[in-house]
Amino acid sequence: MGDGCSATVKLLPPGFRFCPTEEELVLHFLFPKASLLPCHPDIIPDLDLCIHDPWELQGKALSSESIYYFFNKVTENRATKSGYWKELHIDKPVRTSAGNRVGFKKYLLFFIGDAPAGFETAWMMEEYHLCNYGECSEMVLCRVHERKGNLEECFCYSDDEDNGTELSSPDEMFLSIMDDLDEISFAELV
Repeated sequence: MGDGCSATVKLLPPGFRFCPTEEELVLHFLFPKASLLPCHPDIIPDLDLCIHDPWELQGKALSSESIYYFFNKVTENRATKSGYWKELHIDKPVRTSAGNRVGFKKYLLFFIGDAPAGFETAWMMEEYHLCNYGECSEMVLCRVHERKGNLEECFCYSDDEDNGTELSSPDEMFLSIMDDLDEISFAELV
């Protein structure tokens, strides 16, 4: 990986935001990259995690709204010049909309200082891995950001149907109309 970057970071045009779902990260970016297939658009760079501290990612990783994306090889040693990434041993599956498991993500926290006595920071990383793809599994996609709030809040999930997703007023109206139509259709069948 040489200097830690495979190419210059491509900037998104004004008004564009990079906010893919986990499924999109795994299927449309990680899988093609790990399989040595063309990836269009090729906007996520390769970075050596050990060369860069998280606050140095600006201008090196793809960034969108203070979240940094880059590819890295799977490694056990996640030490940098100022600290280390500590795995939290929390693996979550990444599933398609059809429910098929295509990958998993690991959570890591950045600590300043030498392991194991470093000081916890607010920097967090999700490391996306492919499932059962042999040699392709050696590449990961990293998503780095500063967390807001305490660590427990990062892993709290709502039990409601939409996982806490807020809908816009037009979306709520549309879903309300669809519910009404379902009730009408169901009443006609009874």
